Amino acid sequence: QVQLVESGGGLVQAGGSLRLSCAFSGGIFNRYKMSWFRQAPGKEREVVAITWIDGGTYYSASVKGRFIISRDNAKNTLYLQMDSLKSEDTAVYYCAASLRPGVSENDYWGQGTQVTVSS
Repeated sequence: QVQLVESGGGLVQAGGSLRLSCAFSGGIFNRYKMSWFRQAPGKEREVVAITWIDGGTYYSASVKGRFIISRDNAKNTLYLQMDSLKSEDTAVYYCAASLRPGVSENDYWGQGTQVTVSS
């Protein structure tokens, strides 16, 4: 059974940076499409970034140019480098994994890590 554990969240001032990590276990990591989602208070969960097994990536318009998604297949770990953080980036961030390529196809989820950006 695939398990995902996020870490790296915290409190940061606007303009600062954080790097989130997602440790993957229970499967063959390099076969999975990996995604980052976030959910702010009172809002629906939204996709932030995706990395497919062929190296392709996707970023939401709100984070493009500020966030970078990457993966280390040797360490079974997914990352999200977040720079130039804004107060609107405050949310619980989740990683997700799936063998299926669709953006909305996500079969395994982590427990989430809180990111709070103070203005």
